[in-house]
Amino acid sequence: MKQTLLFLTTLLMTLSACQVQEKSEGENPFFSEYTTEFKAPPFDLILETHYLPAFKKGIAEQENEIAAIIANSEDANFTNTIVAFDRSGSLLNKVGSVFFNVKETDNNENLQRIAREVTPMLTKHKDNISMNMDLFKRVKQVYDQRQTLGLTAIQIRVVEKYYMDFVRNGAELNDEDQLKLKALNEKLSSLQLKFGENHLAESNSNFELVIDNKEDLAGLPEGVIEAAAYRAKQKGQEGKWLFTIQKPSLIPFLQYADKRELREQLYSGYFKRGNNDDAFDNKAIAAEMAKIRSERVQLLGFNTHAEYVIDVNMAKTPEKVYDFLNQLWEPAIAVAKTEVKEMQAIIDAEGGDFKLQSWDWWYYSEKLRKAKYDLDESQITPYFKLDNVRDGMFWVANKLYGITLTPINSVPVYNEAVEVFEVKEKDGKHLGLLYLDYHPRDSKGTGAWCTGFRESITIDGVKTAPLVSIVCNFTSPTADTPALLNFDEVSTLFHEFGHALHGLFTEGEYKRIAGVVPRDYVELPSQIMENWAAEPEVLKQYARHYETNEVIPDELIEKLQKSGHFNQGFITSEYLAASILDLDWHSLKATDDLQDAMEFEKASMDKIGLIDEIWPRYRTTYFGHIFDGGYSAGYYVYIWAAVFDTDAFAAFKQTGDLFDQELAAKFRQHCLAECGDDEGMVQYLKFRGEEPSVQPLLEKRGLN
Repeated sequence: MKQTLLFLTTLLMTLSACQVQEKSEGENPFFSEYTTEFKAPPFDLILETHYLPAFKKGIAEQENEIAAIIANSEDANFTNTIVAFDRSGSLLNKVGSVFFNVKETDNNENLQRIAREVTPMLTKHKDNISMNMDLFKRVKQVYDQRQTLGLTAIQIRVVEKYYMDFVRNGAELNDEDQLKLKALNEKLSSLQLKFGENHLAESNSNFELVIDNKEDLAGLPEGVIEAAAYRAKQKGQEGKWLFTIQKPSLIPFLQYADKRELREQLYSGYFKRGNNDDAFDNKAIAAEMAKIRSERVQLLGFNTHAEYVIDVNMAKTPEKVYDFLNQLWEPAIAVAKTEVKEMQAIIDAEGGDFKLQSWDWWYYSEKLRKAKYDLDESQITPYFKLDNVRDGMFWVANKLYGITLTPINSVPVYNEAVEVFEVKEKDGKHLGLLYLDYHPRDSKGTGAWCTGFRESITIDGVKTAPLVSIVCNFTSPTADTPALLNFDEVSTLFHEFGHALHGLFTEGEYKRIAGVVPRDYVELPSQIMENWAAEPEVLKQYARHYETNEVIPDELIEKLQKSGHFNQGFITSEYLAASILDLDWHSLKATDDLQDAMEFEKASMDKIGLIDEIWPRYRTTYFGHIFDGGYSAGYYVYIWAAVFDTDAFAAFKQTGDLFDQELAAKFRQHCLAECGDDEGMVQYLKFRGEEPSVQPLLEKRGLN
């Protein structure tokens, strides 16, 4: 792992470093207000040794704050109980928002060791609060009187949310069941941590394909070869070519490499993650987590974990989610089967004496795309220089909302690769900061995500400006070529920027609801932004050839537009398969007999008729979204939200102006800034005036 503290080579430098560390440890940056510009985290001062003392002090401070609420001799009311609780734990939030984010981007053995110590502490602390009967009694007193206390609708919503939080976390259980729940929660948190550590190791460290014969590179574009050579050189293997199972390396190899056995080898390294019967195996961990989740929710009055999770989502029941996914499954798998036939025809025509397999899909779908649309990814990638895509994304936000994003170098960063931008309103008022972290590192988790180092909240009329962060694993630059994205990466950057706008625009006085939406709503702000990325007017703004600065020609835009339905059977089917696998795992009951995780996965996929040529997007042993993230029984939310985002974008298209500022202002107000003020559908109706239909999504994907 990278990003450990540097140990200097000379005795003098070592002693000097120790003196600096001792001084810094005595001035723990978390214990006082940040003095940096915009009060951003002083990453240049934060040492790994600062985290544990800050967590411990943060826990103690919140315990004292809770004790003060309970000891208050006045009758419980909104201010002395609900608001006091809402504002508690500031130090704990402060250190946690730094530590857990840095652990995801620059992990190492020290941070893992701290996490193993801190995680059970935090789990115990959370349980001690949520099952504190004296605190719950005061919350319940306010809840029972909420309609007679002269509260606003938003204040009543805060009270109701906190009351249900306590109920859903075991406040009404008897002492014996509370002890059982605490034990299950602690075990679950440890298993989740271990799953994540294994996932990181399997994705970034435990597999790579090294090629030393140039003939084995046949079919690969020059840029892909150059990147592999650069990667090998960085790893001390100059003169060779190194490919990893990180998407920027994996996907181009699967798309273009002529050597079928090498495609299979690399793809096998990808889909066997966590399933190699070694120290990093996740099969037993996943099965045990599913069982424990079921046991804990049975204590809380639910039959399954899926029932528990979806009860507070827009969908409300697992049955409704299954029905929704099945509506899409049949047309998606039908299109996928047609895609298989088309690719098999190419194999047969080329004299290939084999049946299409999962590791062949990218290679032959790329051939199919070229045959159908005279387009392959290597034609358009040179037009997607990362810096230009980023600036085009900012341009869209400016056209919609009037905001500007300006690079600044005065704010400390957690890694030298990170860029920071100040975000300002149209009138020049400071709105927040945006951190951008683009490329893979051995220490970084896989995928892309948006998070934050500080949330937007307004207390006593003073607004705290948010610090939002986007983390990606995009194609890296080489010695001779800037970072050039494929269109999937372009869409991903726009997607995460949509999350960032949600965080930047959030308004509210109470942490419990400000910007907080159901899990199956949260992807609406992100996915709607993807729509602008493919619009010709927007493409002409940012898609410029990295060598000539030539704007992407109309011919390529037309081909890109026409290929919009391409491969959608596969894309939708692999996603739906993973969503159903997630639901099946979390529809298990505690009494269900589960012998083998992979047998369970196979039965789940056989049940829906997933074809052999397609694997679920995430297999059980590396399904980090559900076993190491917040998406358990909720991976379906991306396509649930896609119904909303296609409908919402259609509203812009119908005005004849992609940047209709009146409509953008309504979307910002109801769906981003005030989205936590009421239920998700209520907020969406304020913007759109009607509920969305699934039909626009089917049409967009060519599945109707």
